[in-house]
Amino acid sequence: MRDVPLHIAHAVRLPGPFGDAEEKIAQGRSAVQRSAALVDRFEKVARTAFPGLTVAGELPLGDPAGTLVERSAEACLVVLGHRGGGGFPRLPLGSVSLQVATHARCPVLVMRPGAPVEPPSGRVVVGVDLVHESGYDASEAVQFAFAEADRRAAHLQVVHALHLPALLPAPGGVTGGLTGVEPAARETEDSARRLLDERIAGMSGRYPDVPVGVRIDWARPATHLTELSGQADLLVVGSRGRTGLRRLLLGSVSSEVLHTAHCPVAVVPSVADG
Repeated sequence: MRDVPLHIAHAVRLPGPFGDAEEKIAQGRSAVQRSAALVDRFEKVARTAFPGLTVAGELPLGDPAGTLVERSAEACLVVLGHRGGGGFPRLPLGSVSLQVATHARCPVLVMRPGAPVEPPSGRVVVGVDLVHESGYDASEAVQFAFAEADRRAAHLQVVHALHLPALLPAPGGVTGGLTGVEPAARETEDSARRLLDERIAGMSGRYPDVPVGVRIDWARPATHLTELSGQADLLVVGSRGRTGLRRLLLGSVSSEVLHTAHCPVAVVPSVADG
């Protein structure tokens, strides 16, 4: 458990200015009362589960996504639920969760329904993008993943999925076997492994008790990470920034796994995105 205070925030969106004034006042009062009761219930749950934890409830007024993004500037982690409408039990991701994951200044953890709160051990998977032109440095995601694996006493799996060039025959399966494939493919895999080893070298020294495995897989990244998430307690991905767009883009892989992963997903922004 992190040794930091917990702030439980439930943003209250008040009725618009149009319509009967008394009715709007009544609606606003009702919304605040419902939100206050909800926050109070969650505070009691948190204090019961973690008696020594400092817990504070907040009822900020305004747009939920904008409010949480603003709060993220002073937080070490924002935790959200995976909530969506429609008749699909797994696919939809709530718009608030997606907006906050896209624009937050700190890591965002999106929990899935029924996910265990604190697994004592297991596996943390981090997807690493090695394409430097993307404008994202994966070191923050790797560092976050190491810290989480250490905190959970879990095994860390560092994964990079390579797109298979159209001119090459497909390797057997998604897990790498490149026997018989052109030397260019082997060189690509070896280069990716060297870059991954560089990314994790310093972190292994800081977290010597974390067992680490490295995977270089030939597969579609989002699909592959979704498959791996089925055997993980946590999936960590990066939030990819773009010069001039100031993090208006989350990145297609991160966005897709937020919708499809089987376990909680942590989206970690780079320092350059702040």
